[in-house]
Amino acid sequence: MGYHKILLPYNFTSFDKKALDFVLQTFGDKKEAEVTLFNAYTPAPVIEMRGSPIMEQMKDNLGYLTQRVKEQKDELNVIKNSLVMKGFSENRVNIVFEPKKKDIAGDIIDLVQKGRYNVVVLNRKPGKIARFFAGSVSSRVVSALKDAAVCVVS
Repeated sequence: MGYHKILLPYNFTSFDKKALDFVLQTFGDKKEAEVTLFNAYTPAPVIEMRGSPIMEQMKDNLGYLTQRVKEQKDELNVIKNSLVMKGFSENRVNIVFEPKKKDIAGDIIDLVQKGRYNVVVLNRKPGKIARFFAGSVSSRVVSALKDAAVCVVS
C-alpha cells in the first residue's frame, strides 16, 4: 500500500491526541500521505423566541453552544497547521467539520466509503458500561469496513 488516505476522527479529547500522535509518528515522513481531520458536531437547535422570558434565558445557552462549535472548528485549523509544521504537505491535510447526521460510527463509515479512505485511525476509550450494550465506535467501524485498515490507538 503506497498511498495512504487517512481519516482521523477528532473530538478534542486526550485519547484523540494519542491518535493524532500515532498518525504523526507512523505517516509523518510519507510525502504521499493525505490526512483528513473529521469532527461531527451536534448543532445548536434553532428555537423561536417570541418574547418568552424562558426562551430569552435559553438564548444565552444557545449562543454558548454556537460559540463552542466555532471554537472547535478553529481548534481543528490549529491542529491542521500543526500537522503541516510536522511534515505533512499543506494540500494533503483536510478538515471535514459537519453536523452529526447519524451517530459517530455511522458518520465515520459513510465518510470512509464516500471519500475512499484506506486508513482510519480511531482511539479507544476505556470503561463506560454503555459500550457493552451499544457497542463501541471502534468495534462498529471495524466490523463495517472491508476495504480499509482500521488502527485503534489505546
